[in-house]
Amino acid sequence: MKNKDNTFSVEKAEDSSGFLLWQVTNLWQREIKKALEPYGITHSQFVLMASIHWLTLHQQEVTQIALSSHTKIDPMTTSTVLRTLQTKGLLERREHLTDTRAKTVGLTDSGEKIIQQAVKTVEEFDRTFFAKLGDTTGSFNKQLLILLENKNEN
Repeated sequence: MKNKDNTFSVEKAEDSSGFLLWQVTNLWQREIKKALEPYGITHSQFVLMASIHWLTLHQQEVTQIALSSHTKIDPMTTSTVLRTLQTKGLLERREHLTDTRAKTVGLTDSGEKIIQQAVKTVEEFDRTFFAKLGDTTGSFNKQLLILLENKNEN
């Protein structure tokens, strides 16, 4: 017997892209959290540390604003997480060479050691998690980039 309430535009929950994305994201984040436990860092801390490492390797100046833009984490949250990482001794802030209002951030030696190992763990987890997509992984990533581009236009 069908209900006459037409609140939803889909017949089945599986027809809702947003609901599916939410479910997959939660599953992925839950498993990433487990993978990062041995390193004593959260997923947000990992993303910021990995981004500092990435930007540094690509010879880009790493500021809080650059990190926020690169990771799509809002500036206030970025600041809070960076403060926590600094307290843990995993990163340090330095005076910017040309902008007296800005600070650059860099990983400490222990931060470097942790992120180099954590990146290997997360990349291996991602390979396993997304392996179910088979040959369509590249296409999947392109679709995600389209969604990110649309977000930037709003």
